[in-house]
Amino acid sequence: MGKIEKFEDLRIWQQARELSQWFFHLKKTSELGSDFKLCGQADRSIGSVMDNIAEGFERNGKREFLNFLSIAKGSAGEFRSQLYRIYDRIYINEKELNQKLESCEQLSKGISSFMNYIASTELPGWKFREEQQEYKRQEERP
Repeated sequence: MGKIEKFEDLRIWQQARELSQWFFHLKKTSELGSDFKLCGQADRSIGSVMDNIAEGFERNGKREFLNFLSIAKGSAGEFRSQLYRIYDRIYINEKELNQKLESCEQLSKGISSFMNYIASTELPGWKFREEQQEYKRQEERP
């Protein structure tokens, strides 16, 4: 994993953004934009993935970050379910459905993997990184 300094560096955030951009294009170029309830709900769920990854990252605490990642993963599942309704209402074809379902599944797996990585680190959170390193240096002194 490369150096992560901001949430925009996270691949999972980038993947969620790509899905959000695809959805925005779909609602502007199809009749989906007229299906206000479904369109709004799907827009909010894919936006929630991006936003919860970002908010959790910015809060700087490990537990908080894991909680926000869990919410983001749930929103990715919600969006995946909404893709079926979008397909059932004939706004996308089967090929596009399968491509976007695969993208959502990869996103969910990526979030899970990142959650496992965060949970396995010793640091209590990003904001404690410098404090933790200073503490270790003090412990190493005779």
